[in-house]
Amino acid sequence: DVQLQASGGGLVQAGGSLRLSCAASGSNVNDYVIGWFRQAPGKEREGVSYISKFEGRTNYADSVKGRFTISSDNAKNTVYLQMNSLKPEDTAVYYCAAGPQLDEYVDYFSQVYEYEYWGQGTLVTVSS
Repeated sequence: DVQLQASGGGLVQAGGSLRLSCAASGSNVNDYVIGWFRQAPGKEREGVSYISKFEGRTNYADSVKGRFTISSDNAKNTVYLQMNSLKPEDTAVYYCAAGPQLDEYVDYFSQVYEYEYWGQGTLVTVSS
């Protein structure tokens, strides 16, 4: 089992940057697909980005491409989400999650794919 803790949220002005961290314990983040999700009030949770280190795959929601970057640090057993050029519409609670790497190709944003482990969210607020 893996336990995840998201951190790094806060208040930032539009156009600013923030880096979120997803610290894992109990297992190696490299053994999992790690995804970042967000949920704004009154809206459905949406996938933001994921990384599969073993497969060398990353992906981003269209709304954040070119602005957000996902990365991992095995030594720290942590996955990061660097968020640049933040917009008010990025305001949400951000969650990290872990799921199994599969032996057949699946888009890890797919509704078919299940992230098994979830951390508590960290709030990102982007002011106008």
